[in-house]
Amino acid sequence: MSSFLLKPPATTPDLTSYDLLAPQLSGGKDSAVMMAEFMEAAQAHGVTDRVVSYHASLGVLEWPAVVVDGIRYPGVSELAALQSSAFGVPVDRHVEVARTMPGPNGTPVPRSLLTEIAAYGRFPRMGSPYCRKHAKESVISSAWTPLVRNLRRDLGRPVRILKVMGLRSDEGSDRRKRAAFRRVQANGSRVVDEWLPVKEWPTTAVREWHVGAPVPYCWTYDSVPGAADWAGTSRCSCSLCVFASRRDVLLSLSRRPRLAALYAEAEQVRGDSFRADWRITDLIRHAEACGAPDPGVVCADDGPEFNALQQQVRTALKGEPRKRPELALRGVSAPCSGCAVRS
Repeated sequence: MSSFLLKPPATTPDLTSYDLLAPQLSGGKDSAVMMAEFMEAAQAHGVTDRVVSYHASLGVLEWPAVVVDGIRYPGVSELAALQSSAFGVPVDRHVEVARTMPGPNGTPVPRSLLTEIAAYGRFPRMGSPYCRKHAKESVISSAWTPLVRNLRRDLGRPVRILKVMGLRSDEGSDRRKRAAFRRVQANGSRVVDEWLPVKEWPTTAVREWHVGAPVPYCWTYDSVPGAADWAGTSRCSCSLCVFASRRDVLLSLSRRPRLAALYAEAEQVRGDSFRADWRITDLIRHAEACGAPDPGVVCADDGPEFNALQQQVRTALKGEPRKRPELALRGVSAPCSGCAVRS
């Protein structure tokens, strides 16, 4: 067996030792910084021709493009593509992937994470963040397969892949504990290492970097698109993320009320709670009775993509769930104390 397969990675990657350099772009503020740092290193080592960037699209659940005062602000998938091209990756080497399912006429259609939640019967939890694997990691890993198959045949050895991500320690204890460079997969076909080049960047430094960045950041970070005040949501992942702060969720359900109502519908039918400590149904009631952060902009969510998602979710809710939510029903608290909006 190859010594490369057995040998654990060093503390930092040797970019020249990989056959595929695969930055994963979320479209958020951190992936832009990551791409700048990574591509500078790739250029220094003369390996930019090995770079293929990937974006795992969440479809309707992502922050969409919006138009405010005649100005269009890009959505998350568009931003991921801009982050790739801004730092020198050719357009044909940026790949957007998504999980699919058979459509009415047999052609593939996107299978939303919310549809998976409805079918599974439980929302993701900190101890079981299956959303990351379902909607992101496994989808990108599958996208590598044709390339791995061809390279494996030509090279006569496992294909060496460097997965590059923009995760940072400031984002939570689980990411703080994560190694900046580690091996995540090794078999006869592929060896995959993971590198987090901006892991120790503080949030303030990321925001300062964006002042002169060659690519815009997502409008949802601001109180109003274009305000440049970073007073919107603190993260840019799913519009309604189970790992977001309470303030972020309150702001998000104000910005996307139809999507929030669909989450609440799944919650009510399955009996599980959006989070272990509070329900999105209660947060919606709290926002109506006691107020929520000013949305700054409200997404209509009235297009064919949203309608297809709604039908998909409701179809999944008619079936029996794969898991029962009994454990998740314990310990759910009220959404606020004294009707104060707290994070």
